Amino acid sequence: MKKVIYADKFFLASGETGPGFLMIKDGIFGEISSENPDIDAELVDLSGKWVAPGLVDTHIHGYKNHDVMDNDAEGIKVMSEALLSCGVTSFLPTTLTSDHERLKNVAKTIGEIKDDVKGAKIQGIYFEGPFFTEEHKGAQNPGYFSDPSIEVFNEWQEASGGIIKKIALAPEREGVKEFVQQVTDSGVVVALGHSNATLSQAKEVVESGASVFVHTYNGMRGLNHREPGMVGAALSLEHVFSELICDGHHVHPTAAEILMDSTGRDHVALITDCMMAGGMPDGEYMLGEFNVTVKDGTARMREGNLAGSILKLKEAIKNVVDWGIATPSEAIMMATYVPAVSCKMDDVCGMIKPGRAADFIVLDKSMNLEATYLDGECRYEVQ
Repeated sequence: MKKVIYADKFFLASGETGPGFLMIKDGIFGEISSENPDIDAELVDLSGKWVAPGLVDTHIHGYKNHDVMDNDAEGIKVMSEALLSCGVTSFLPTTLTSDHERLKNVAKTIGEIKDDVKGAKIQGIYFEGPFFTEEHKGAQNPGYFSDPSIEVFNEWQEASGGIIKKIALAPEREGVKEFVQQVTDSGVVVALGHSNATLSQAKEVVESGASVFVHTYNGMRGLNHREPGMVGAALSLEHVFSELICDGHHVHPTAAEILMDSTGRDHVALITDCMMAGGMPDGEYMLGEFNVTVKDGTARMREGNLAGSILKLKEAIKNVVDWGIATPSEAIMMATYVPAVSCKMDDVCGMIKPGRAADFIVLDKSMNLEATYLDGECRYEVQ
């Protein structure tokens, strides 16, 4: 089955190109050319539109009234399908801090259904916790916090079938350096967050192999002129990536711009940190074991703290462009290529490249999502 996609612009890892024709054969990307490469193939005319890689959400807890921690295979399948309406074609189902057995069971469930989902593809699992500290606990239950244990992690990884891609922890916990060295040597990405660490503590763990800051600015020791803290580490350390929630509630646009300018937009990964209330009306929901109220675009715990988000990744890319802090090309890069690279899965997603699965989105010139394609087939279209 052959298709040729005509569009005004294509977003590639190296930059923009177009207008042109993108060849797709049997659900796989081919080359982009200035002339139609196959007049016998089905022509999909997207004149006036832009084509970008499918979005990659590497930090997402739930969507459409389902939470990863529900440990419900059917619920994760619903999430997968529904995420296509957000422009997401690859994601990392993300856990919350919980007890050892529950996390083991959740890892096992995701591993078992990884290849059975029909929508956005599960490219691995992100364990957010439980090796955090209480000062910046956010919506994580401190009753389950502990120092990292390689034996415990290996149990989770074995249960998952080896698909845990990333795990987050606080640098100031005991035994972190040794844990990070062992985990990163096995190919797992270590992220730093929910932490009151100093700059020197964060730097030491980065030098041991950690490479991502969890939802930067949120859930971490802030920047102070005498102690730069975790935020100072994210802003100043080299060769690290920073997750960023650009919903206009978690981080002020100017703060987002400062991070992008300091680290480079090629080191900022747009994420949603979305909870089960994403795609749902305002009301009362659960995030793990906590009651959350969704109102006025935010999800908050009873004491008023933000608890995840209801952000869609398609909104994040539009927001940063509308705020004037990123070009369309940079916005796309921060929601596709960068998150894929940051989680060591750029070999399977995050870019339009010959030989890859033809997962892509169609945007209008105002960055609004118009369609989502999976393996070369249109699976979502705005009506």
